[in-house]
Amino acid sequence: MTLKPARLLLALIAVATAPAFAQNIAVVNGKAIPTARVDAIVKQVVAQGQQPDSPQLREMIKKDLISREVLMQEAEKQGYSKDASVKTQLENARQAIVVNAMVADYVKKNPVKEADVKAEYDRFVKETGDKEYHVRHILVETEAQANEIITKLKGGAKFEDLAKQSKDTGSANNGGDLDWATPSSFPPVFSDAFVKLQKGQVTEKPVQTPNGFHVIKVDDVRAAKLPSLEEVKPQIEEALTQKKLQAYQEELVKKAKIQ
Repeated sequence: MTLKPARLLLALIAVATAPAFAQNIAVVNGKAIPTARVDAIVKQVVAQGQQPDSPQLREMIKKDLISREVLMQEAEKQGYSKDASVKTQLENARQAIVVNAMVADYVKKNPVKEADVKAEYDRFVKETGDKEYHVRHILVETEAQANEIITKLKGGAKFEDLAKQSKDTGSANNGGDLDWATPSSFPPVFSDAFVKLQKGQVTEKPVQTPNGFHVIKVDDVRAAKLPSLEEVKPQIEEALTQKKLQAYQEELVKKAKIQ
């Protein structure tokens, strides 16, 4: 069958324009909304695990995009896009989007190495230590007061009773109890004093910190319950990634000509 010239022309027009319509979900007052925008939002929603791709989801997104386009056109008509405050916010948003894209690409091309994660974990274990201490303390204003407490303890006084006079109100009514903790949880001058003690021992001399003078007792010692490498790996990777990004940013700033 041979098409007449008029019908052939209409058929060609239909074929030529079909892809253009397929590329848009709608045309609002002459402004096209590309189907690609729906696809991008669907991909994001699915990736975040909010809900699976479906005709209902796409229809909801389509309606939202149409509503937004209508509002955008009205805002443009009323001149809001020319407002100085709006322009500033748009520029800030533009910079954030562009920079985030660059950062994501940089992280992808410069991933944290497994060896670096392991080294950071080993450093954490070494600094934390392999022991936990159940510690009590009494904090007073002067060295003389601390020495007086130590003398009373040697004379048979109970640590818990003397702890009631401690400046540390958080632990005073609980016998000076600081609970179980690793040495790294305390200032070095404080932890250096109690790691030398055995179970049940009290510091022979007052320990001075910016808060005052401490008398410290070790109630008990046990093996530290540290998380495994696999448990903290995501946090270590994130920390190392941020450290890498910080170094990259500082390098760029250093190279920039700033007047």
